[in-house]
Amino acid sequence: MRTNLLRTAAAATLAFLLTGCGGSAGSAARSEPVGSAARSEPVGSAARSEPVGSGSSKIASVKGSRITVYGSKEGVAQRTITSPNDYGAVRVFLVERDEGEWLQVLLPIRPNGSKGWVKATDVTLAETAYRVEIDRGAFRFTVYDGDRAVRTGKVATGEAGTPTPPGRYFFTELVRPVDQGGAYGAYAFGLSGFSPVLKSFAGGPGQLAIHGTNKPSAIGTRASHGCVRISNDDITWMAKNLAIGTPVVVLG
Repeated sequence: MRTNLLRTAAAATLAFLLTGCGGSAGSAARSEPVGSAARSEPVGSAARSEPVGSGSSKIASVKGSRITVYGSKEGVAQRTITSPNDYGAVRVFLVERDEGEWLQVLLPIRPNGSKGWVKATDVTLAETAYRVEIDRGAFRFTVYDGDRAVRTGKVATGEAGTPTPPGRYFFTELVRPVDQGGAYGAYAFGLSGFSPVLKSFAGGPGQLAIHGTNKPSAIGTRASHGCVRISNDDITWMAKNLAIGTPVVVLG
């Protein structure tokens, strides 16, 4: 599915404190306009109680400065999450179930795979047919548009002591490092997941990422603290084509 690119820009220069994959995890990074291959959709469409299908995914963007996440549709408040996030990006969630007035969403918190419910009136919905799969065993990523593979390439994953955890995640922000020749390469997408080993890293929370690299020779090996490294050409293509909120599945 092809859709118009939506552009949003975060406002500030930010410290990039994701789980490090080599070099300084505190390297300065500036926010970059986010290219979104997502289609806006009205909130409050007909109720659907089945999971969102594999052909497309819904992305929920928070409307205000904060959103209440509930433990159930009965309205038991679980937590409040602010927007924008720490990197200046509008807070988004990957929708797991659309039940009309209520949405079950994947949360960018520990433990990985945490879910909660939000009110549909508190978010704006968009849709994307893209998804990213990371095959840890084959050291390969594949980007799908629906059922069609549109790009594939090699990856580096976490070392034995700091593995890249399998699971279902989504992109939470896109940043462009000031130092294009640094450890994070041309761009970095933050992920909604966290290292199972590193509870903090260089002042950050041990957040995972998919990013470029200044050491392409390490691609195809276990070389990082948990992040997924890809070539600068591949991460630049992703930055131009994939939305914040795009689902990412790490296999194996």
